[in-house]
Amino acid sequence: MNSTFKLLKKLDDTQKLKISVFAAIILFGYKIVFPASLNIFVMLAGELLVLVTFILWSNYLIVLIKNRINATLTILLNVAILNTVILFILKLAYKLFDYSFVKPENINFLESIFNGFLAFIVIVSAAYIFEVIETLFYLKQKKEPKLYFNLMIIMMIVTSLTRSITYLGFSAQFLIDAFEAITISLIVMNSFRVAWIAFLSKSEKIKLLALSIILIVLFGTNTGVTWLNESFPLYNFSPGFTKFLSLLMIYGIIYFSVVLFTTLFHIPTAGAIDRKTQELSSLMDLNKLLNRITDLKELGETVTKMTGKVCECEAAWLSTFENEELHVNSVNNIGFVEAQEYTEYLRKIKTSEAGIVTYQNDELENSGIKIKDKFNSILAAPLNIHGKVIGYLFAARKNEYNFDLDDENSIAAFAGYAAVAYENAKLVKESIEKEKLEKELDLARQIQHKILPKKIPRFNNLDIAASFIPAFRVGGDYYDFFELGNNKLGFVIADVSGKGIEAAFIMAEVKGIFESLSKVIDNPKELFIRANEILSKTLDKQKFVTATYGILDVLNGKFVFSRAGHSPLLHYHNGEVKKYIPKGIGLGIDTGNKFSSFLTQMEIKLNNDDIIVLFTDGVNESQNEKFEDFGYERLEKIISKYNKEDANTLSEKIIYEITVFSKNNIQHDDITLVILKWNFNNKSFGEN
Repeated sequence: MNSTFKLLKKLDDTQKLKISVFAAIILFGYKIVFPASLNIFVMLAGELLVLVTFILWSNYLIVLIKNRINATLTILLNVAILNTVILFILKLAYKLFDYSFVKPENINFLESIFNGFLAFIVIVSAAYIFEVIETLFYLKQKKEPKLYFNLMIIMMIVTSLTRSITYLGFSAQFLIDAFEAITISLIVMNSFRVAWIAFLSKSEKIKLLALSIILIVLFGTNTGVTWLNESFPLYNFSPGFTKFLSLLMIYGIIYFSVVLFTTLFHIPTAGAIDRKTQELSSLMDLNKLLNRITDLKELGETVTKMTGKVCECEAAWLSTFENEELHVNSVNNIGFVEAQEYTEYLRKIKTSEAGIVTYQNDELENSGIKIKDKFNSILAAPLNIHGKVIGYLFAARKNEYNFDLDDENSIAAFAGYAAVAYENAKLVKESIEKEKLEKELDLARQIQHKILPKKIPRFNNLDIAASFIPAFRVGGDYYDFFELGNNKLGFVIADVSGKGIEAAFIMAEVKGIFESLSKVIDNPKELFIRANEILSKTLDKQKFVTATYGILDVLNGKFVFSRAGHSPLLHYHNGEVKKYIPKGIGLGIDTGNKFSSFLTQMEIKLNNDDIIVLFTDGVNESQNEKFEDFGYERLEKIISKYNKEDANTLSEKIIYEITVFSKNNIQHDDITLVILKWNFNNKSFGEN
């Protein structure tokens, strides 16, 4: 038997339905051929077919019932409808045939067909009713009392089969009475499995009361019809099933009588249970919001709506601190202006950072707030994060019932969750902003690296080195070389004010300007004047660019340069490092004649082993843990110490010393360094 049930469970719904219909057809055909018989084997074969058909339909219907078990009242309504259908069919059968087919010898072909059709409807209906009661029996049970239920089913089947034997003329009334008594005792014992009632809401329990009364009446009426076995239209079709049906109807009466009285006892406490259930559900929903909602407005609206629903208050609102001022963040059933007025007034009366504060009607009557329907009581719960109050959750009632301890505990719980959710939302928002900034920095770094030259020009009598170390915050450092023809090399080092993607885009614009102008202008001062005219039209007032631009004749060592507000140029000559700061202001600062009139140009004649060092302020402004600058003096000493080294080695030594000096502090700015070492002639320098 167990293997058969396991096999049935493996079948899908379509296969179960096909098998159930096939069994019904076989049963119908069998009863047409053998409408009623006094032969024990024919009778038992027919009863067996009825039993198999009932089991198959039960196995098919149980899946449909379990899939809709959450709609318990709808399923019970279906039971009431099927009971009504059974009662209607039986009454119709009595009226049409007037008991003419009670005796087996009087059953004709038409009556056999009607009996088969009637039996099919009743069997399917009874299977549905039985499986609903079975499902409710096991529903919400911590332990499955299969033994008692299975024993009851066995006794119902045994009692039914015993009734079949009496149909053949055997005297077994004593057995029938004994089995019926045992079966009804088991039915009574199993009828107290109604744990599922506790999980219904108050409104559902009230509806269940009405349904239970209807079901008791219907089951009782059908019991009266089916208990009179000999005058029942299905008796000749299947006396065993007739008895089973009557026992099922008795089970329905007893079970739903227990349901009725149990529900009556549950109703007085149903409201409180509903509220606790709703409170728990709302807290679970809020817990989900901790990871889902990042919008502070949406979070506030959800919290106030849940507060109003669970605490049965007419209005709720959430206020949070912004710049030490308490502002209304979201409202439910109250206007923003009114909520803000109440918030400001209540804070003047009394506030608490430790727990709940309740404002009663005598405090609110004289509030002076211009609102049509004033509240009778208002409850305020602080939103506390790590000992700091970030806001308050308010709940307000207009009726005469003040907030009790349960209300205070509920709103305190909501406020606690709201505080965590609110703080998480802020952190997520900050994280998103940080992520956006990181992407912006990555883009800026990509732009910066693409703008810088891929290789350094090579000359026999000129050694060139360039180093660039970006900071975490992308700056606007830029350097480049331009081979101008006629044995001349132009080069520029620049620093764009500001950080991030904007500085990177300005740097890209500066590169384009210098590349274009260097091809047509061979005078550093004139080039700067023209570059300033272009940049002053495109840069914001807060933005500017410092730069040093020079042109070196790689044959005779003549070096001409101008400085637009940039860091000094260092020149090593005969064991001494000199600092040159020709006049000049940053590009883009002035749009008039001040830039050109203030700008100067210098010329230096390089001697053998002379060194030119250009750098951005990230070099001299690098700081140690004491926030001391690296400065010019340390840089000059390094140049003097390693003047015999080639340009690359000298650059590495400078970078190493800066790194050691600032190892305990964060690099806040890009470090850019350009070194030129001349190895050819000996001449002097002058200024224009």
